[in-house]
Amino acid sequence: MNESEYLAFVTPITNKIFRFSKRILLSREEAEDATQDVLIKLWKKRQRLGDYNNPEAYAMTITKNHCLDRLKSRQAQNLRIAHENFHNDQVTLLQSKIETSDSISLLENLIKILPEK
Repeated sequence: MNESEYLAFVTPITNKIFRFSKRILLSREEAEDATQDVLIKLWKKRQRLGDYNNPEAYAMTITKNHCLDRLKSRQAQNLRIAHENFHNDQVTLLQSKIETSDSISLLENLIKILPEK
């Protein structure tokens, strides 16, 4: 695979790699770095990309593994904490909405059974 074939392959999937990296890493800067690293890995393996049935799936697998390695690394301890906080905030928010909805429903039912006066 020469340079023009490589560019034709990675140009359409670069944005997809970035979005997938950002979903895992949560940080735009980390996702940009991961995207560059994945593109470099793909460049180094460009001669073997034609051997795969689905090179795009291979690129996404490299992206996933690279992002998970970054999360496991000592450099990314704060990313893992941010990722866990993000998840916990979402769960807490959902629980709060459910509790509020249940409370409103209970109050509406109690008001309905009150006498008119």
